[in-house]
Amino acid sequence: MSTRTSSGTARTALVFGLITAAALGLTACAGGEPATAPAGAAGAPAAGKGALPTEDVVAGVRRNEAAVKLLPADVRGRGSFTLASSVATPPSSTYLPDGRTVVGVDADFAAAVGKALGLDVKREVVGFEAILPALGSGKYDVGTGNFGVTEERRKAIDFVTYINDGQGFASRADSPLKAVTDLTQLCGLKVAVNAGTTFERTLEQNKGRCAEAGKPAYEVNVYSETGAIWMSLQQGRSDVVMNTINGVRYAVTQQRNVKFLNEYRRLDVGFAFKKGTPLAPAFQAAVNGLKADGTYDRILRKWGVTGSGIATSRISPPEIPAPTK
Repeated sequence: MSTRTSSGTARTALVFGLITAAALGLTACAGGEPATAPAGAAGAPAAGKGALPTEDVVAGVRRNEAAVKLLPADVRGRGSFTLASSVATPPSSTYLPDGRTVVGVDADFAAAVGKALGLDVKREVVGFEAILPALGSGKYDVGTGNFGVTEERRKAIDFVTYINDGQGFASRADSPLKAVTDLTQLCGLKVAVNAGTTFERTLEQNKGRCAEAGKPAYEVNVYSETGAIWMSLQQGRSDVVMNTINGVRYAVTQQRNVKFLNEYRRLDVGFAFKKGTPLAPAFQAAVNGLKADGTYDRILRKWGVTGSGIATSRISPPEIPAPTK
């Protein structure tokens, strides 16, 4: 049986804040701007446990004229792009203590690309599950939410990649699990994931493996709030958490009695757009320009995710193959 919870953005922020401050000691961190509310090994940010990295690594980004020339005329004319941003967990995205400023890897890359393209970023916080459909309807120009590039998503969405993250596992420190290299190791256990993610899809698509192995099925507990998956683990309502590699690595450095198990699968992560968008070439050129001028590496170092660097930005590359087990 799956456990589902749902709520608005305000409640998500409140729940996550209560969990991190009172129960888990998990501190949000990143750099960004106020928003309109509705995953090699990557360590914790350089600022250290419980601290917020405050360095502004995008202030010096200069306008990239070659990338600007690739923008559609209407976007150049309005001087901005609309961004639907999912706020989940550091280092990808979270709120500053003011509860409204969105910060993290996603926010820094969006801000840097905006500067390179000479465009203002008009960000709106949107639930993860709602972003891709909203892009398809044309409500927003761009979406961020640590969206992994998959063949299923590529049918309706275009991506411009900027990091490589993926799927990882964590458990309580007293768990006998040391690594999850085969999903049948989860048989009989309760696994906490976020709704609408590649984690939920991977587990649901492979549930039959337990029966084939003569073992009881694992239970997929699905939550809308990222904070809730960690609370379920701490309270014993789940045995394992499956989340982004970088998110899991960061979370276990901030919590007691939790351990990182392993990376299970890598995925390219990118800005998401409506299929056929004319914006993709300009965004790709902007990201590659950030690599050339050093901003790209500064963002990765700030958030302790240098193991997630990519050689070059690509438009909708093929999905990285899943493990065969």
